[in-house]
Amino acid sequence: MRRRSLLVAPVLAGLAACAEDEDPEPPRRYHDGRLYIGTSITTGVYYLLGGALADLVTRNVAGFEARAEPTNASVDNIRRIGADDMQMGFTLADAAADAIAGRAAFQGKAQPVTALARLYPNTMQVVVRVDQTITTVADLRGKRVSTGAPGAGTEAFALRILAAAGLDPDNDVSRRALTIGQTTAGMTDGSLDAFFFAGGLPAPDIAQLLSSAPGRFALLPLDRLEAPLNLTYARSYTRVSMPKAAYGTETDIGTLAVANLLLVAPDTPVDLAFQLTGLLFTHQDELVAAHPEGRNIKRETAWDTGSVPLHPGARKYYAS
Repeated sequence: MRRRSLLVAPVLAGLAACAEDEDPEPPRRYHDGRLYIGTSITTGVYYLLGGALADLVTRNVAGFEARAEPTNASVDNIRRIGADDMQMGFTLADAAADAIAGRAAFQGKAQPVTALARLYPNTMQVVVRVDQTITTVADLRGKRVSTGAPGAGTEAFALRILAAAGLDPDNDVSRRALTIGQTTAGMTDGSLDAFFFAGGLPAPDIAQLLSSAPGRFALLPLDRLEAPLNLTYARSYTRVSMPKAAYGTETDIGTLAVANLLLVAPDTPVDLAFQLTGLLFTHQDELVAAHPEGRNIKRETAWDTGSVPLHPGARKYYAS
């Protein structure tokens, strides 16, 4: 067995004790050998990593063929897994916690979800027009702001940040629910003053926007909002530094992040979930080739999915 810290080893031993060794008859949705992976828009990190993962599944998991599907990301992916439309999906951890609790976008209809792994941190990136003199989130009062596509994890995260800054998202800003493509177009033509985007670094659309008009746009620091945000959503968000190399900024920028998770349907066969989890680490170099965030998936922390339960097959893998 691989050497582990004294703190982690007992946890993984407990995971092994809980893992199931035998599968019942596989659910009908797995009989045709097709796996659909819910991702994001086609320029998003989820889609890039999902495409690489789909290729790994098709080449390495006998009897299965996988395909990455473009979606509106976190909330959409959870709903589609729950509706048996997809078998796997990427999501923000806070959106998955909301699904389990039946709150926010899932109010009144809790969604049972299970995770294969904690992935890389999703970094909130807020881009503002320099000519609007916006230096804090509170300065967004009265501004035209895109909070992300409906059903995407960015939207929930953005609304919580606005509230933590003392703003009512529905009344204090002119809020638009737009895709990243619509958003960058709005920033370019001047119909938007700012936007939120939660994703890996660098985000291609943001990199293109910033490079297309040097000096016209800036990234807004968010790290001072960690404490008020976590007063309501304890331990959901962490303070991180956005390195200057990500977008060629003069300095690193303090911001906030939330973990990404890879989810599967709860009735996924244990052996299949075990194999899918293993692909993240035995072929990690191929994920890194698809996007640099692939290197930030760490086996040492991947089992820690917070309030979202690990699938028994994933527990079995981390205990092996």
